[in-house]
Amino acid sequence: MKIPLHRNKDFLAGLMFIAVGGVAMIIAREYPFGSALRMGPGYFPTVLGGILVVFGIWVLIYGVVTQEPVKRTWSVRALIILPLTALVFGILMEKAGFIPALLVLSLMGATASPKFKFVEQSILAIGLTVLSVALFIWGLGLPYPLFAGH
Repeated sequence: MKIPLHRNKDFLAGLMFIAVGGVAMIIAREYPFGSALRMGPGYFPTVLGGILVVFGIWVLIYGVVTQEPVKRTWSVRALIILPLTALVFGILMEKAGFIPALLVLSLMGATASPKFKFVEQSILAIGLTVLSVALFIWGLGLPYPLFAGH
């Protein structure tokens, strides 16, 4: 049975990756590129956009070969919860700090799934927060306060 392309899950995902990567590369054209040793502001979005385009082509071809249909419709629950989660994260980053904001982001975002399990997601949120603090705060030295007032 041949699935039409507009109902092919991986074909559509590939198109999305190609579009996002392409837009990132187009926007990054306006910024100086630099080199691998002296990266300019356009280096990262151009390289990441290129990787997304290549990955998108691979997923698109995979979708044409495997023919897996889209199984679900839109989740109204996710369409409401996920933008609210991003908004709450932004507010908490300023008011409460990096650690509380990331914990709330992980837990609140996971509630968008009907398979949400509090204990499992709490463990994941703590692990994600520890790794994020190690990578972004200690590793990269980003100047985010861990808690409000620090």
